[in-house]
Amino acid sequence: MPTRATTNATPEAQKEAHLGLWDAVSIIVGIVVGTSIFRSPTMIFQNVPSPAWAMGLWVIGGVVSWCGAVCYAELATAYPRDGGDYEYLSRAFGRWCGFLFAWAQLTVIISGNIGIMAYAFSDYTLEIWPQLKEHAVWLALAPVIVLTAVNLLGIVAGKWTQNFLSVLKVTGLGVIVFAALWAGAKPREAVEVASEGLPNFGLALVFVLYAFGGWAHAAYVAAEVRDPRRNLPKALVFGIAGITLIYLAVNGAYLAVLGFDGARATATPAAEVMNHAFGMWGGRAVSVLVMLSALGAINGMILTGARVYAVWGEDFPALAWLGSRGHRGPAVAIIVQSMIAVLLVLLVGTQSGRDGFDAVLNSMRLDGLPWETYFGGFETLVSGTAPVFWSLSFLTGTAALVLRISDRTAERPYRIPLYPLPVIVFCAACVFMLKASLDHAGWLALIGFVPLLVGVALWILLRAKNG
Repeated sequence: MPTRATTNATPEAQKEAHLGLWDAVSIIVGIVVGTSIFRSPTMIFQNVPSPAWAMGLWVIGGVVSWCGAVCYAELATAYPRDGGDYEYLSRAFGRWCGFLFAWAQLTVIISGNIGIMAYAFSDYTLEIWPQLKEHAVWLALAPVIVLTAVNLLGIVAGKWTQNFLSVLKVTGLGVIVFAALWAGAKPREAVEVASEGLPNFGLALVFVLYAFGGWAHAAYVAAEVRDPRRNLPKALVFGIAGITLIYLAVNGAYLAVLGFDGARATATPAAEVMNHAFGMWGGRAVSVLVMLSALGAINGMILTGARVYAVWGEDFPALAWLGSRGHRGPAVAIIVQSMIAVLLVLLVGTQSGRDGFDAVLNSMRLDGLPWETYFGGFETLVSGTAPVFWSLSFLTGTAALVLRISDRTAERPYRIPLYPLPVIVFCAACVFMLKASLDHAGWLALIGFVPLLVGVALWILLRAKNG
């Protein structure tokens, strides 16, 4: 029999379902379509031999994400509780596994990604108003604090904010595509291609799959989606399909205006396209669009991530304070998540924070972290925690297989098409990304695994306390 994940959990039927189909789709689009579409295409173009290969890899990314989405759709409809992976891992492998998932999300993964998007917001704000450079930290903290306050008003306020930001984001990306059609190709110039040599399809695919990350967050709010057995599978499939079309259209716009060599030579393809179409105001419009994209990702992660910690608190008496839910939702979980995100902004997003981090390492006779090698604080955090993220994603994919065998009596309103092929493809992609992330991070992977070991110690302590 599978391990029962809940102990003193709030009955799911008692939670009001405020999210409809398009609210769930908006969460997926808002989180996934962050800043990668403005940065990753250049690296992808540089590592493939032709535009066709580049576009093909985006399609492959969509297919792999669909394979993962149908796995989550089966799990979410069979076990329609908030928390997503937390619930599935607890049932498939034991409560220790779900515990470590929630701990990793809170301490580094979701909180760290909120910090990453906050700094992206700050960086692009400074592109428009460089005179605010002295206040860069406050510009990063502001969206976290404001959107936390919005979500403390309740899930309705959070979802309407998410819907509004997602509509603005998709509209802005549509403007880029329209600009490419309207302005036509940029006059050919001599460009220096940024990368020569043999294609590196594996590296290009890493950037593609990274750009698709985040769709699993829809499962974190499963209990608050109306008719989840119908709407969650639709949201996951429609969301992935829509994101794939958006990515193909935007990359097509880059190629149409800049050409393949031009797209490989610029680090800011969206700004190049908009500058060509609208002059200097085009580049500023892209900065605003990236700011909106960052805000949508931050709001989506605050809304969904807090639900993981709330069910975590429901299941463990020592964490009951974290699972407290008022009529406006899991306020304590929202606040704790944002406090950790703010701490990470101050710790790894500022020079003084990084110096302090290195000073602690030096006191233990260890070298400081190679911040500049990984493009600053948050890129270092991403590189260090990616192996943990892909390890946990692999376990969730595996859980779809395990629970098919160990929990045969569970009703499955949605079943994975072509089972088990999508599970195999998704798990293989997770292994590929795990190896790639370990190769990239090296010993820096300890940033992710050390907190996980702390989580193991905490699990042992709580288990001993509860007998």
